[in-house]
Amino acid sequence: MSAAVGAVWGRAEQQDFRSRVRGTLLGVAVGDALGAPVTGLSLEGIRAEHGTEGLTDLAPAYGRRGAVTATTQLTLFTVDGLIRAQVRRDTGAWHPPTDLHRAYRRWAATQSDWGPDERRKDDGWLAREEWLYARRDPSRACLTGLGDDIMGTLETPKNPAERGAEAALRSAPFGLLVGWEPGLVAQLALECAVQTHGHPAAYLSAGAYAVIVHALARGETLDAAVQRALSLLAARPDHQPVTDGLQHALGAVRQGMPTPARVEELAGPPGTADGTLAAAVYCALVAEDIRHGLCLAVNHGGDSRAVAGLTGGLLGALHGETALPPGWLAELEGRPTLLELADDFAMEMTQGPALHGPAGSSPGWLARYPRG
Repeated sequence: MSAAVGAVWGRAEQQDFRSRVRGTLLGVAVGDALGAPVTGLSLEGIRAEHGTEGLTDLAPAYGRRGAVTATTQLTLFTVDGLIRAQVRRDTGAWHPPTDLHRAYRRWAATQSDWGPDERRKDDGWLAREEWLYARRDPSRACLTGLGDDIMGTLETPKNPAERGAEAALRSAPFGLLVGWEPGLVAQLALECAVQTHGHPAAYLSAGAYAVIVHALARGETLDAAVQRALSLLAARPDHQPVTDGLQHALGAVRQGMPTPARVEELAGPPGTADGTLAAAVYCALVAEDIRHGLCLAVNHGGDSRAVAGLTGGLLGALHGETALPPGWLAELEGRPTLLELADDFAMEMTQGPALHGPAGSSPGWLARYPRG
């Protein structure tokens, strides 16, 4: 990004972008927290525990209301990796997938360490947040894919049979990159998804999700954003399951009132990224507001937390921070960290060269996001 990009943004545009960045990250986390207590339950099981209307409010998981899972943890480390990739761009040693892999390896350390290791000077501030060291049901694919220093690539992906939605769930931040064309956003999301999920349905879902968020964050409608993703998918081998899922989601909108059965049908078997993405797009398309969309996303027999996490990211990017339910945000675990990281990301995207470029290097910023 050149210095000119930030210079042409007016104050209102910067505030709108920051609201959408905050909305995206908070939306993913709120959906994750809302769905965590009921993931794995049938619709009948959800209603037996939470009443005939199902789950309509945050409920306890991991010993508290508003607790997030590994989904949110990895989303935060995606943001951290993207900021540090931009910081390293000034050095000429720029390969964003490598920077994201380093960030994901820092997350992997939180899953085995007791707490922050102050001896690792290049970890930056996020890896020193003690609350992130709670182990919250990370997927086997994420643990094995990031369990060593070898980085998966599109040519040699990690876990080539893994089709789950975890890589898509951490991919919303790619859509918030400023100055990137949609095709490049998709490419980066794909290259980072295969570090843990090597099945085409998984990594192409991650790329499609990033492209949809990218369009929403720039003011496009959700329908137009999905069409943009479909256009980019058409050029990719093995795209048909993801393309079919998105097209089914668009068609389902015209089939009457939304129902749990329709969400569950779109989601398909648990552990399929393409179905999870289709269900989330449907929930976002038919949502009367964010609360309604997220309640629809969790009250079914599919992967509630995954569908709701993706739905929250879409609606947060579309409507911004202020549309999220304040009561849910008040109880959200890690909210101060989420907001701090979101604001750092928005600042990096709009003012990056002034923070760490040759003419305006900030020691404080480089301490938070080391180039190492």
